[in-house]
Amino acid sequence: MVKEMRVDSNVLKHKHLVVKLAVSFLLVGFAFRLLYPDSFRFSTDLVETSSTDLEETTTNTDPSLPLASSPTQTPLPFDFFEDQTQLSPNETEDSESKTEKCEIFRGYWMPDTSGPTYTNESCQVIESHQNCMKNGRPDSGYLFWRWHPKDCEIPRLSPQRFLNLMRNKSWAFIGDSISRNHVQSLLCILSQVEKPVEVYHDEEYRSKRWRFPSHNFTVSVIWTPFLIKADIFEDMNGISSKEIQLTLDKLDKVWTDQYESLDYVVIGGGKWFLKTAIYHENNTISGCHYCPGKNLTDLGFEYAYRKALREVLSFITSSKHKPVVFLRTTTPDHFENGEWFSGGYCNRTVPFKEGEVDMKDVDTVMRNIELEEFNNASETGSKNETVLKLLDTTSLSLLRPDGHPGPYRQFHPFDEDKNAKVQTDCLHWCLPGPIDSWNDLVMELLVNGDKYQ
Repeated sequence: MVKEMRVDSNVLKHKHLVVKLAVSFLLVGFAFRLLYPDSFRFSTDLVETSSTDLEETTTNTDPSLPLASSPTQTPLPFDFFEDQTQLSPNETEDSESKTEKCEIFRGYWMPDTSGPTYTNESCQVIESHQNCMKNGRPDSGYLFWRWHPKDCEIPRLSPQRFLNLMRNKSWAFIGDSISRNHVQSLLCILSQVEKPVEVYHDEEYRSKRWRFPSHNFTVSVIWTPFLIKADIFEDMNGISSKEIQLTLDKLDKVWTDQYESLDYVVIGGGKWFLKTAIYHENNTISGCHYCPGKNLTDLGFEYAYRKALREVLSFITSSKHKPVVFLRTTTPDHFENGEWFSGGYCNRTVPFKEGEVDMKDVDTVMRNIELEEFNNASETGSKNETVLKLLDTTSLSLLRPDGHPGPYRQFHPFDEDKNAKVQTDCLHWCLPGPIDSWNDLVMELLVNGDKYQ
C-alpha cells in the first residue's frame, strides 16, 4: 500500500511539473508575440475552389449548331490563372501603399466563390431581358468572378455605407439602355439594405426614378440614347420607319432640364450613333451616317459622336451647378459569327484573359473619342471647379463574353423547340453579373478618387 501511494505521488508531481512548463512556454510565447507581432502573419491568399461554383465550357463556334446547345461543363483548374490567387469571401488586403500607383481599370477577373451580393429573387427591379436565371440560363459560373486591378484591391460596394453617404442626395444615370442596365445593378445592391420605391416612369418605362425613403435618396435613369436632340422613329422592337434625325448642336432637354437638381451624374452612350441618321447643324442638314441614295455627305458616326460629346461636356464644364459627373466609356459587345440581326451569338462561359481578345474597330474609335474629349474637358473643368471623373469600363468589360443574356433575354426560349432560332443579346448584362463590378469602381472613385487621377 505504501509503495502504491508513493508511485501515485510521483505521477502527480510529474504532471504538476509538466503543467508548470506548459504555462511557462505560453507566457514566453505571448511576450514574444507582443514584442514581434510581424512574426505571426499567416498567408490566406489561397482558397479551394468548388467545382460546382466555377465551370468552364468548350465554345461552340459552329453557327450551324443550335445557339442554346447546353455546353459540356468541367471544373475550372485551380491554376486557371498562373499568377493569380483566388479571393476569399472575407479577404481584406491592406493596399494603402499601392493605391497611389494603381490603375483600377486594368487588371483581370479572378475566381471568387463568394458570388454576388444579391440574387434575381432578392432584387425586384431586374428587367425581364436581364433576368438570365429566371429565363432559364443553365450555367451559373459567370456569377463567381470578381474584378481585380493589377496593383491593388478594391472592396465591394457597401450598400449601407453608400446609402449613408448619399443621404438627402440625388443620382441620375443618363444615356441609353446600358445606363438602365447599370442603374438596376446599383438598385439591386442597395436593396439588400433598403427597398427602393419607384416614384416615376415615363410613358414607355424607359426613364424611371426610385426613392429610398429612410435616406431621402433618389436614383434616376434618364433615357436619352444620343444625349443630343434626336427625332427617333423606332418602335420598342427596334424597327425603324424613318431615318433618325440628329441635331448635333442642341442637347436633349429631357436631361438638361433636370441637371440642376442632381448631385451625382453618370453619363454614357455611343452605340446608337452606329444607326443610320441624318445630321442637322445650324438649322440645316449637314450630312449623314450610312444613308445611301440620299445625296448627302456621309460624315460618319465618329463625326457626330465627337460633336455630341463635346457639346455635352461643354455644357457640364460651363454650368454654374457643380455635381460630381462620371463619363462612362463605351461598352463592347461579344457577338460572334454575326451580329444581333444576322445570327451572331455569345455562348462562352468563362472570361477572357488579357491579350486573348481584341477590341472591335468601332469600340476603339469610340473610346479614343471619349478619352480625347474627356481630357480636353478636364482641362477646362479644372479651372472652374467642375468635378469630372472617368469611369473607364471598356477594357474590363471586354474580358467578360460570358456575362450576357444571349438567347436567355427571353423566358425559356428553347422549352418548346431545342433548335429554335431566337434573337440573342450579347451587349447587355445579366443581373447579377459583371456589371455589378462597375458599381464597385464607382464607389472607389467616390471615396478614393484623388488617388487614381
